[in-house]
This record gives sequence, C-alpha cells and structure tokens, in this order.
Amino acid sequence: MSDSADIITLLERIATALEGFHPPLNDHPSLAASNAYVWESKNARFLTIDQVNVLDLSLLQGIEQQKSTLLANSLQFANGFAANNTLLWGARGMGKSSLIKSVHKAITDQGLPLKLIEIHREDIDSLPQCLQMIKESDHRVILFCDDLSFEPNDSSYKSLKAVLEGGLEGRPENTLFYATSNRRHLMPRDMIENERSTAINPSEAVEEKISLSDRFGLWVGFHNCSQKTYLQIIEQYVNYYKLDIDKVSLKSQAIEWSATRGSRSGRVAWQFIQDLAGRQKKRLEN
Repeated sequence: MSDSADIITLLERIATALEGFHPPLNDHPSLAASNAYVWESKNARFLTIDQVNVLDLSLLQGIEQQKSTLLANSLQFANGFAANNTLLWGARGMGKSSLIKSVHKAITDQGLPLKLIEIHREDIDSLPQCLQMIKESDHRVILFCDDLSFEPNDSSYKSLKAVLEGGLEGRPENTLFYATSNRRHLMPRDMIENERSTAINPSEAVEEKISLSDRFGLWVGFHNCSQKTYLQIIEQYVNYYKLDIDKVSLKSQAIEWSATRGSRSGRVAWQFIQDLAGRQKKRLEN
C-alpha cells in the first residue's frame, strides 16, 4: 500500500509539472487584461502585451491619406459597424505596421474597446484555431500580421483565403484582419511569372496565386518618400521630443544620414532621430 501511495504521489507531481509547461487551453478568453496581445500558437493562447511599441498618430507624416483611410475603417469596426479586412502594402520603412498600432492607440484613447492581436507569419496555419477563440470572446478584435508574404511551395495562403472570406463560416463578426506586406499580391513576381510559363492553363494558375489579395476589401498603398517629406518627418520628431538643434544643422545632418543609408523613409528618419537624441543624451519617451 505504501508503494502504491508513493507512486500516486509521484504521478501527481509529474502531472502538475507538465501542466506548468503546457497550460490548459483557454477556450473562452476574456481578453480583459490588456488592449494588446500576441497569439502563441504552440500553447494556443494569447500573451498579454503590457506596453505596446507605438508612436502617436500625429508623428506619422507623409501618409495622410493612408491614415484617414485606415482610421475611418477601424472606427467603423470599433463602433460595431461593417468594415473591411485591409492590406497595407508598398515601400519598406514607410510606416505600415506603425500605422496599425497608432490607429489602434488613437481609438482606445477615445475610450472605445478595441483589442489588437498580433499573429506571426509562421503561425498562419493556426489561424482558424486563433479565430475560433476570438469568436468566443466578447470583444472586437483587429488581428494583425506584419510582413505577410508567401514563397514557392508554400500552401498556407490557401487556408488564409478560406478564413478571410471564402470559407463556409467566414471570419468572425467581431474580427478584422490587417496585414502588411512589401508585395501587393503577397507573392514574389517570379513566382507568378513561373506559373504563367509552366501551367497548363496559365491564366487560371495565376488567378489562384494572386486572388488572396482580393480577399482584402481595402488596399492601402505606401510609396517611397521625397526628400521634402523625409525632412518633414524629422522636423516633426524634433519638435515632439524637444531636441535642441538649429534648422540648418538639422537639414544637413539628416540628408547626410539618408545618404549613408542609401534611402529615405520614415524608418530611416526615426533611426536618425534616435542617433540625434543619443548624442544629446536624451531619452525618447512617448
């Protein structure tokens, strides 16, 4: 009897330890602890993000039309009305993912209950399970995937197509899907051209590949910025963070910085501001 009791005790301890490694699934997430989460597919749960890396919406310059379009769509959704899945595509470093986070912040700052959940590109296959859990919550959610794209022999785009619009059930009413990509059709041009050259019916093969982007009701394009816009972005940062530099020096240093990087973008502007603030021994706090 003593041996049996010891074995039972040992098994209970092992079971408790295993539960610590693999917590039980939360089939009905409350999503009340925070406004932002990251989907963890391994354990099928939402990880709380206490402090989101986000800029004030006013700091995003040179993308006024993009801001107004995404903000209007998100406000419609947050207020319980119809809205569209959105693909933000185009030039690198021009604020696609920053805009999503900033719009979410602007809406929650107004007191509207809206959750932002990030799903990583490599977890797209678990999207149906993620959406099922979101559906069972009481909140409206923007599900966000940064840098979404697909390579040859990657078939996960088919499941994403079905989830967005084409499946029997479709996406949950309380969920919008936002994605950013450098590619308008989410797939490399050579992948599409290869379909044209090798398929028995080239037009049908190409349609199969590019129809995923058609599932997004809104396409918001981002383009390379001019030097004028680049300098406007930097001046906005300087004023917001109260950095001490005269306009002539600021312009020359900013242009030199972009020349060393070989590009101009919102990301390059932000990197310059971080360098400038560091040299002035200042912290950048929102």
